[in-house]
Amino acid sequence: MKGRHHEIRGLGLREFAGLKNDRQPLDPFELARFANLLVVPFEQIAALSPETVEHLLGAGKDAWSGGAASHPLPDGRKLIVLNPTHGRNRHRATLMEEICHVFLGHKPSRLAIKRKNKEGQIIARDYNHAIEEEAYSTGTAALVPYTALKKVIRDGRTIREIARHFGVSESLVEFRIKVSRLWQSYSDNVFSGPE
Repeated sequence: MKGRHHEIRGLGLREFAGLKNDRQPLDPFELARFANLLVVPFEQIAALSPETVEHLLGAGKDAWSGGAASHPLPDGRKLIVLNPTHGRNRHRATLMEEICHVFLGHKPSRLAIKRKNKEGQIIARDYNHAIEEEAYSTGTAALVPYTALKKVIRDGRTIREIARHFGVSESLVEFRIKVSRLWQSYSDNVFSGPE
């Protein structure tokens, strides 16, 4: 089962990070250094033209969450830049996905103009859905592990409370509840009270 594969790898990342229990929040910013990643604030990227910055932070802000340089820095680290228009919880999920790409040994996507979509927009990334799904699913499993999620749902915690505890977005918690097949349990416990 594909989901179990993501759960096991997510738990492996939590163990690697030295977390003591399944309810302890995972900090991707701490884990990034073990993945040999350097997270640099967007403002420190000096090579971008004013027009590019305006686009990335304006009209194009919803088209990207973060990215990793495909070539390592001279010291071997990979450069990661996160979208500054997104909140800290979104940054945590994006960074966790980038960390998973490293730990899972994924080949980086390439930026290259491939084609235009139906709306005439340029498709500028060599996107591999299976690789992206594996990195995202493993990352979210590491951030919000199944066993802890099941316990807090049984305790009647809301999505908002769970998100706050793990330092992630409410949409990420909702995703985890659904892919973990815990939605019925969540509905029963939150709307009718814990058992």
